Amino acid sequence: MHLVPHPERASLHNEVHARPPEAMAAPLGIAHLVMLADSTQRVESRHHLGVLLRDHHVPPPDEHTSHLRVDLGAFRLRWELHTEFVTWTFTVRLKDNELAAKQLANAIEAVPQEWLSGLPGQCLSSINMWVLPGSRTSGDTWRQQVLREDALLGSAVANYQAEVFADFVIQPNGSSRFLVYADALPPRRLGRLVQRLLEIETYRMAAMLGLPAARKAAAALSSAEGDLAEIALAIRSAERHEEPKLLDRLTRLAAHVESQYAATHSRFSASTAYFELMDQRITQIDEAPLEGLQTIGEFIERRLTPARKTCEWAARRQDALSGRVSRVSNLLRTRVEIEQQQSSQALLEALNKRQDLQLKLQATVEGLSVAAITYYIVGLVSYLAKGAQGIGWPFSVESTTALAIPLVGASVWLSLRRLHRSMFSH
Repeated sequence: MHLVPHPERASLHNEVHARPPEAMAAPLGIAHLVMLADSTQRVESRHHLGVLLRDHHVPPPDEHTSHLRVDLGAFRLRWELHTEFVTWTFTVRLKDNELAAKQLANAIEAVPQEWLSGLPGQCLSSINMWVLPGSRTSGDTWRQQVLREDALLGSAVANYQAEVFADFVIQPNGSSRFLVYADALPPRRLGRLVQRLLEIETYRMAAMLGLPAARKAAAALSSAEGDLAEIALAIRSAERHEEPKLLDRLTRLAAHVESQYAATHSRFSASTAYFELMDQRITQIDEAPLEGLQTIGEFIERRLTPARKTCEWAARRQDALSGRVSRVSNLLRTRVEIEQQQSSQALLEALNKRQDLQLKLQATVEGLSVAAITYYIVGLVSYLAKGAQGIGWPFSVESTTALAIPLVGASVWLSLRRLHRSMFSH
């Protein structure tokens, strides 16, 4: 069987395998960087990755590579190319002597610092995570060393097989911290848990990009709403000569609103998608509360709801304003069109009256024309009668002229009527 494959079949099919979680085993140190990047910087990120791989004698990625996992000896790298950002995840194996000395290595320190400082884009999120064996009962000293107790959050996850702690505080080095106790979690489930925790923070920060846009749009929306209210009020009492200026103002306002909508709609839509992905990841880690601590999901829901609602409100407000501008524009255009129709009707009535006058004048002129033509033709008849008497015409000139007048007049009138009918029929 020889079937013609769709050109995108392979890539679409392999999407189900995109960015799979890695099997992991404690103890681990993980550094996760999210770099906000435009299209040029995303291409540069692939080249920058190639530089690191070549330095470690590993073939660079091709131009179609969007994610990569590779062991570079001192650390393991996971690189992912997304629509708006690039993520770099560096993982190191924690040594037993470091744990015994109560020291947790930072995975970012294992990465070449000069190369790291050249990452394309802007850092949107930086996370340091440590995955340790045991549970919090045997590792409270780690929690006290890594996290702030006054901002501590925590929960049991994965059906009580692991525990996660965080404080969502940016440390002096610019990173936030997570601590995971993987007491009895199999390697593949631990890999999925770590990936979801990193994605929660990644999507949280990506979703928050809509908040500055919403705040900025609020001022523009307030100004536009005020202008629309003024125009709508002016329309109620506007004279006919003022309507073109109002229509011009309204058209300019509509263009401004639509340009603002176009500039922010994609940002608000992306934020909505990121919030939904974050919610899914929180649900997937299957949190259960620990005594005296707020869960990560509860904390995020409580603290991010105002920002989330602000973005949603700004998007709805833009849609509503666009609809209002459209309705007012239609109202004003309808009013102008009705007045134009009334003006056109008045003009047609004036033209009809003028045409009636012209017809009456034309009838008068035609009557005079019949009389004049008849006069000249009868004059010719009188001359003919005078000449005919010499050859024996039995009637007098006066009688002949008198008899000719009605005949000539009727003939002239009938001829003009026939001429009019032939002209109007064409």
